Amino acid sequence: MNNISMKLNVDNLLLQALKEDITSEDISTNAVMPTKKQGQVELICKQDGIIAGLEVFQRVFELLDETTQVKFYVKDGEEVKKGQLMAILTGDIRVLLSGERTALNYLQRMSGIATYTNSVAKLLKGAKTQLLDTRKTTPNMRIFEKYAVRVGGGHNHRYNLSDGILLKDNHIGAAGGIKEAISMAKDYASFVRKIEIEVENLDMVKEAVEAGADIIMLDNMSIEDMKKAVAFIAGRAKTECSGNVTKENIKNLADIGVDYISSGALTHSAPILDISLKNLHAIE
Repeated sequence: MNNISMKLNVDNLLLQALKEDITSEDISTNAVMPTKKQGQVELICKQDGIIAGLEVFQRVFELLDETTQVKFYVKDGEEVKKGQLMAILTGDIRVLLSGERTALNYLQRMSGIATYTNSVAKLLKGAKTQLLDTRKTTPNMRIFEKYAVRVGGGHNHRYNLSDGILLKDNHIGAAGGIKEAISMAKDYASFVRKIEIEVENLDMVKEAVEAGADIIMLDNMSIEDMKKAVAFIAGRAKTECSGNVTKENIKNLADIGVDYISSGALTHSAPILDISLKNLHAIE
């Protein structure tokens, strides 16, 4: 995330998170540290994984006090090991204490997603198929979670409802059918917009191809039917596989020959990476 993106898209979300945690004051910190005093604390990894969100972590403390200094020993996307020293923070002890949980919440969540995504992406190594995320993200966390997917070696599907056309089963029902939905989308959207449509069986695949869909999502179809679908589509549209994608079955799905595999689990089911701030002490 560059500085412009941080200020335009991230700062307000971080401030909301800080306000959630500090409605009036940090009573615990103010009780033991009534005045400003410089200190240092270490950022320690407690679990092997892929680190993501270091700039976000740093920005939390900067929003509380712009003079806070962070010296990193790792970069986003790097493998980290249990017990590894990843950074040293220097600043007002009150700021280090008050910002700790919010900053760690972001870093742990983002690193967990990057770690899980990396483990799945490795299963697709050598295949033409790209791993995609979905919109199944935590509310107000999408920009962070989708960034973490990229850090972990995955790719982003559309960012939000304004970012691309995806006609799902209920859109098709509202329009009266696949042909009608695609026709209406072409009439409404700019010519630069691709049209993706979700299908559930081979008859729907045929109708989507004939209607001129750009991308056809094969949703919860059997492997055998997906193989038939890819063969029938024969490059006339991009193909995406979706629905109940797991680490256990993703290699078999890639062997079908689809262009993309999307997995909501990358963001909604990734466990956090255990990270702590330790050894806080005052300095002169």
